[in-house]
Amino acid sequence: MEILCYGSTPCCQVVQTKWKLVEKNFNSRQSWFPSFVNHGISCSNTVPRSDSMRFHDRSLSVPEESRRLKSFRVYSGTSDGYVIGSEDEIAGIDEHAASKILVPGLPDGSNGEFGAPISSCFWQWKPKLNVHYEKAGCENIGSPNVLFLPGFGVGSFHYEKQLKDLGRDNKVWALDFLGQGMSLAFEDPAPKIKEGERDMDRDSTSSWGFGEEAEPWATKLVYSADLWQDQVRYFIEEVIREPVYIVGNSLGGYVALYFAARNPHLVKGVTLLNATPFWGFLPNPIKNPRIAKLFPWAGTFPLPSSIRRFTELVWEKISDPASIAQVLNQVYADHSTNVDNVFSRIIETTRHPAAAASFASIMFAPQAEISFAEALSRCRENDVPICLMYGKEDPWVKPIWGVQVKKQVPEAPYYQISPAGHCPHDEVPEVINFLLRGWIRHLESSGSLSLPLLDELDSKKHTNAIARELEYIREGSKKSVMVRYFGSTVSLWDRLISYINSGSKLRNLAAKSQQ
Repeated sequence: MEILCYGSTPCCQVVQTKWKLVEKNFNSRQSWFPSFVNHGISCSNTVPRSDSMRFHDRSLSVPEESRRLKSFRVYSGTSDGYVIGSEDEIAGIDEHAASKILVPGLPDGSNGEFGAPISSCFWQWKPKLNVHYEKAGCENIGSPNVLFLPGFGVGSFHYEKQLKDLGRDNKVWALDFLGQGMSLAFEDPAPKIKEGERDMDRDSTSSWGFGEEAEPWATKLVYSADLWQDQVRYFIEEVIREPVYIVGNSLGGYVALYFAARNPHLVKGVTLLNATPFWGFLPNPIKNPRIAKLFPWAGTFPLPSSIRRFTELVWEKISDPASIAQVLNQVYADHSTNVDNVFSRIIETTRHPAAAASFASIMFAPQAEISFAEALSRCRENDVPICLMYGKEDPWVKPIWGVQVKKQVPEAPYYQISPAGHCPHDEVPEVINFLLRGWIRHLESSGSLSLPLLDELDSKKHTNAIARELEYIREGSKKSVMVRYFGSTVSLWDRLISYINSGSKLRNLAAKSQQ
């Protein structure tokens, strides 16, 4: 399969030079219609954009409350970070509760470390269906492949911090699901008017997919979990061409687990980032054919007339910039996190003419053939390694869901991060990257390297409930989060006791630091 690149450097060539920030107009719509290469891949090198839209009307710029470190000594270290603690704090306090780990910050050039360049590419999977993806680190021959799957309403852009950082020593990919991001159709799947016909009442800006008849290529198109897991399978087989570590947030976590259950031979490990435990409301036509027949429409094109008005009303509300800002403000626990880029990219997607009908197709798509719980069981039966990383302050996928997953796969390492919300990879990328990099190295070494946050003794026992504070530098300031690790044989009662004890000790430390 031929790879063509837009720009002066090849798609897979890494240029170890400092990124140049380029001002880019946000409301340009021509980028939605690239020149696709038939039955191939087209790529372009990308640079960080300076977003024109800011959250001036939102409380997302709360000043950081940096924790002050005093009289620290390093008592153990690795290539990825150092465990540090003050002389006074270490004495008389459980090491795991009192210790702090300094993890690397994101590569921003301030210390001479630059992130991996990101390439933006399109892959033609089926006629009229072009998949957008981004990649970094493709020159790292022999390194693991890591594939990131996005949540609902976002795309590969949500993993920019992983692509730049992890792409320095891995081959990293991020995919846009069909019907989302930049993987929206570039032709109307059900036009209101066909070429050559006239309709004086037709609004040239009306949404795609609201016509009377679907185009031949879109007759069976529905943006469902089954379509997405097929998309992931063909993408790995035809583009990556090697088994991958697959990481998914929210909806992406559901698809990642579903895909791994169906294709264990293509998966080296699955990491769930606040994965949604269910998706879809209508019955699956293969699993429950009789019940499925009771529903006249299940996300196909064109949208029925009875659904169109409902879709228009709902879409008008949820695509409003104020509504999008409100949702972001809700799912990010730390309101000082800069979400301008995420906000502007979501807005850009909503302005695509196919966005409204694609949203309706997703919402009315049938459930997957197997449930989340069934997918977990299959992965366990096929010895697919699973790692759980959950933001504790998630208002949607609350900690109880992570505990339920841990209960079903007790051997899976479970990291609970606080404060962090529904998108920990974007809110605390330094921590997620540190944990993910360590977990992959643990698996690649066949267990000879310890799991993240564990020393050699802990890794052999793999039974401890451990709480540690991870600290990192961001924009010149120190920030920290508490990460609780739960091993394979820790009971729910043990987790509760660990949670209470670690919280009490941290409060004592905070009180001592204020004296």
